[in-house]
Amino acid sequence: MSHRELLFGTAGAPYSSAKGTTVDGIRRVRELGLGCMEIEFVRGVKMGANSAQEVQRTATSQNVALSVHAPYYINLNSSEPEKIDASIKRIYDSALIGSICGARSIVFHPAYYQKDKPEDVFSKVLQKLQELTARIAAEDIDTVLRPETTGKPTQFGSLDETLSMCSQLDKVLPCIDFAHLHARSNGKENSFEEFTAVLEKVENILGREALENMHVHISGIEYGPKGEKNHLKLDESDLRYVELLQAFQDFRAKGLVISESPDNEGDALLLKRTYQGL
Repeated sequence: MSHRELLFGTAGAPYSSAKGTTVDGIRRVRELGLGCMEIEFVRGVKMGANSAQEVQRTATSQNVALSVHAPYYINLNSSEPEKIDASIKRIYDSALIGSICGARSIVFHPAYYQKDKPEDVFSKVLQKLQELTARIAAEDIDTVLRPETTGKPTQFGSLDETLSMCSQLDKVLPCIDFAHLHARSNGKENSFEEFTAVLEKVENILGREALENMHVHISGIEYGPKGEKNHLKLDESDLRYVELLQAFQDFRAKGLVISESPDNEGDALLLKRTYQGL
């Protein structure tokens, strides 16, 4: 499914929404003039099917596109089989409830390297996701899984690993977190040329449709030699977001741009206004 345009929105409910619930968040996103929202299941999938149906009705009536961020406690490379099983269940539950919400994309952080070789971790994660995508397809759950590019060198999920994995799986596309790419490279990945190179790589490996159906995270970020420390507001950071937005425009990218900044709505609006002004 490709989008007609690039939509801007918040990770979780905007801070100014009345109660901070998903439904309130969706309504506030629309009031602010934004176009999408990522539902945060980060502490666990605690939403039931009835609530999810209400979310879906609200999002449809407000014309707000939804995605889901699966719980943080996921490691498909755990040395403990029960932790892998629990991780798979968290992604599966996110996809099941997310699909009832009408969310198309299910974002997750796949794994940690621990002491293993990156290529061994890659094979293990790929195998687990092959099994999971087969199950999701068999149950007609209509979602796209989105492994996220991660912000620390200890985390599985470099851009190359993520794109290579997506190229080998059905209904799996990347969530590209540009703040994470910047932090993981200890300050690189922060110029028009580098942003352009990322989008070129996406198109070369996954095809034009991957640029027509993007899921992107943007925020400022504080980082050091070990990668990501914490998220910052765009204007308090060194992320050259105007150049990134120019690259999106040049590539005619479409899909969802989610602001993960501490001021999620302020920066989503800043991104939208800046993009429209290019």
